[in-house]
Amino acid sequence: MGSTARGAGSSGASHPMAVNETVITLLRPKPNIAKLADDPPHAQAAAQAAVDSPNGIGTIASYWTEVPLPATGTWNASGKGGAQTDLVLTAPQDGVPLLFIEVDNCHETAEELATKLEKYARFFCRTVKDTDGTERPMWRTRWTVPQGQYDETPHPPVLLVFNRLGKRNPDRTAARLIELTRHLRKGEWQREGYHLYDGKIPIIAATLDNLSEHGPAGAVFLRFGRDHMQPLLEAIGNPRRVAADARAREEAARAEKEHQAKVQRAAQEQAVKKAAEREARRPICTGCGAKFTDERWETAQATDWGTPKDSHPHLCDDCKQKADPVVSPAADTQERQEPVRGEVGPDDFWPAPERPVCTECGAAFTDERWKATARFGWGPSPAKRPSLCGDCDQRFESDLDLAWG
Repeated sequence: MGSTARGAGSSGASHPMAVNETVITLLRPKPNIAKLADDPPHAQAAAQAAVDSPNGIGTIASYWTEVPLPATGTWNASGKGGAQTDLVLTAPQDGVPLLFIEVDNCHETAEELATKLEKYARFFCRTVKDTDGTERPMWRTRWTVPQGQYDETPHPPVLLVFNRLGKRNPDRTAARLIELTRHLRKGEWQREGYHLYDGKIPIIAATLDNLSEHGPAGAVFLRFGRDHMQPLLEAIGNPRRVAADARAREEAARAEKEHQAKVQRAAQEQAVKKAAEREARRPICTGCGAKFTDERWETAQATDWGTPKDSHPHLCDDCKQKADPVVSPAADTQERQEPVRGEVGPDDFWPAPERPVCTECGAAFTDERWKATARFGWGPSPAKRPSLCGDCDQRFESDLDLAWG
């Protein structure tokens, strides 16, 4: 901007300049190579290296400076006990929905920084009525952040950027600050292998030099409570929880697959068992010893009255066709097939299930004799001697006549 502005920036405005540099290191703007065609080779090489480096986070519109965080009062007229953050970053498109940034030129003590983080905690816990009348955290009425997953709702993360300008060692300051803020950021250990940060503040620290060199994609961020450096997205997140959730989903899918396989095996075994039991009940032809087919088995089944509805229920189809017809020795004529029990014959009588045989001579009844001796409904037979064939019945009458004269 000019010599006066440069002098003010280097001497009297070191903190705002550090804030601006922090924005540049996180934003990582890409130079236009086409406009550097006339620059020296080393400048073009530096510009090309910047173009090839990993992208930054958000756009220039994603950053706000000097934003009040009122623990009391309103957004426009904050009361006592609140804080004022150096930077607010909102870049949900890059995985950072909300990030508060504090820049320290290594002039403040760990106790002073811890006091400022206590004010952050007061602000995060403050609730107000939203436009729909619902009580919500005050910061959610200004910034849109997804709700915490499952059973935790952590507070927004806070990034501490140490600029090695003052006399204090940032490593010692960070070590002391880790102990002073334990109650604000320490999560609850779960047996699944991760921490729950419900109601806790993720606190991350980085130096401006490392951030300028590697950017937000570099492993230059230390999450308080962890023992290794991480990229920004991993530092503000919960990678162990993500891995545990992935394992739980895989285990649930595997258990569901095993359950479905078990149910399928049980169904198959039950089907095989039923088929074996049915096969054991399948009738066998008394003529040739062959098993009945399904169609023949169904045809030979007994009716509701307990009588077969087939003339030869114990024979298969082939043996049934080969079976000789029964001939009455008395009538010397082929007997008709017996009607099925339950059906009414041509003369409205119910025949016996099998053709009667004379108890005297052993001859099968003729059709006429069978009709004459058959019962009507549930009444007795109208014939005097229904157990005798026609010839024996006539001889019995002649013998009576001769006996009684």
